[in-house]
Amino acid sequence: MSDNDTPVSPSESPATSHSPAADSPFRSERTPRDEAQQYVLPLVVHIEKTAPPARTDALRTAARAVLVMLSDERSAGEGEWAQAMRDWQDARIRKVVRRARGAEWRKASALPGITVAGESAEVRVFPPVPLDGWPKELAKLQVSGTDLDDPEPPTAPDTAGPVLWLNPELDMSAGKAMAQAGHGAQLAWWELSETERKAWREAGFPLSVATPEAGRWQELTVSGLPVVRDAGFTEIAPGSCTVVADHPALRG
Repeated sequence: MSDNDTPVSPSESPATSHSPAADSPFRSERTPRDEAQQYVLPLVVHIEKTAPPARTDALRTAARAVLVMLSDERSAGEGEWAQAMRDWQDARIRKVVRRARGAEWRKASALPGITVAGESAEVRVFPPVPLDGWPKELAKLQVSGTDLDDPEPPTAPDTAGPVLWLNPELDMSAGKAMAQAGHGAQLAWWELSETERKAWREAGFPLSVATPEAGRWQELTVSGLPVVRDAGFTEIAPGSCTVVADHPALRG
């Protein structure tokens, strides 16, 4: 359950404090970012055979985990994770989702990181690591082979709040979709002012994940909201729009 792909976004995307449009880690063409050492943000989802989380809740929890890491005081200034976070965001933005259960989950939970709990899902996010420098406790975790389902139809999204809209025409594994949801949450975070970020953080990063009808999806992709376009290394075609990050503060 992974997403080694780097999302790309249109070169006309507005500049942000972390990601100027002229040097965005989400652009498809090669940039100086490709010459930097490449890092990855590891996420591990807790999946027990007898009690797997619901798919939509896993996506929502993964997105919240990314936001929690981005906003953590250890990720900024002189914090213990700050340099790794800067190095990661100075290169291509990569996220990899692995799964763990039992003793594997307990060992992963002992490493520095943050566990975020949803209604049924638990996702632990770790500070970025070099592509070839994974801790052994995480490197041995499985990346693919298990998908997730929603045992009941997901509830309707709260459109008064942030929503991550998924492309209805794409068939992505749970791991792929979790990483894409994380990309979308990160794009929204970058676009917000410090005041808007603080309000979202203090509210606990509420958000919905939903799949719109095809017509609504087309409207969303041209609405001016942040759009994740996948680099296409796994599962889907390069340049595919995967997620639209819809936050009330970003709506026209």
